[in-house]
Amino acid sequence: MGFQFQFEPVIAEWHLIFEGLLLTIWLSLGAIVLGSALAVVLTAARQLCGRAVGVVVEAYVELMRNTPFLVQLFLIFFGLSGLGLRLSAAEAALLAMTLNLAAYSAEIIRAGVDSIHKSQREAGLSLALTRRQVLQHVVLIPAVAKVWPALSSQFVLMMLASSICSFISAQELSGATSIVEQRTFRSFESYIVATVLYLVLALALKAILGIVGRLAFPRVSGLARVQTKGETA
Repeated sequence: MGFQFQFEPVIAEWHLIFEGLLLTIWLSLGAIVLGSALAVVLTAARQLCGRAVGVVVEAYVELMRNTPFLVQLFLIFFGLSGLGLRLSAAEAALLAMTLNLAAYSAEIIRAGVDSIHKSQREAGLSLALTRRQVLQHVVLIPAVAKVWPALSSQFVLMMLASSICSFISAQELSGATSIVEQRTFRSFESYIVATVLYLVLALALKAILGIVGRLAFPRVSGLARVQTKGETA
């Protein structure tokens, strides 16, 4: 007996899929903005604060990078609830994604900071810049520019990892697809639609981040040089 695709029942539930898609976009953008900001703060703390603060930051980064995201998600959603702090599934998902992304992004930015030669810092200090000004203008911005492609890839991976949030009943794209599959009994078709939407989201986010990189770091990131070579080839 041959298998016949039947997408009509799945498409009839488009409103659920659309709402899940919007939540996925909201969670992803929120985590990218908040996670990036926290990563910059962690990087600044490593560079400007004392050894004790650096150890705390390092411990946080290693903890988040070496434990499963699902465990972190459960710990935030169920653990905080047990302590009296009740978060909705979407709020817990955003918090978990933010904390996880911040740790990975901080480590990526650290690699960029380490690539900045010591002489550049010394030159900034010789111009009477403060340590904070040297970090901001001489170190941090060029460092982020150098690692922007790696950061962009991490942002896309975090967007895809948002599918795990369905385990705490967050009705993002993956969770919405699961409901559609249960209602229509069309598993293959439901997850084909979800796969296509995730692919479109990933490619769109990658393209947007590429544009942001070229606009924000036109000279120091190397992205502009790559574009220029492509135009002159």
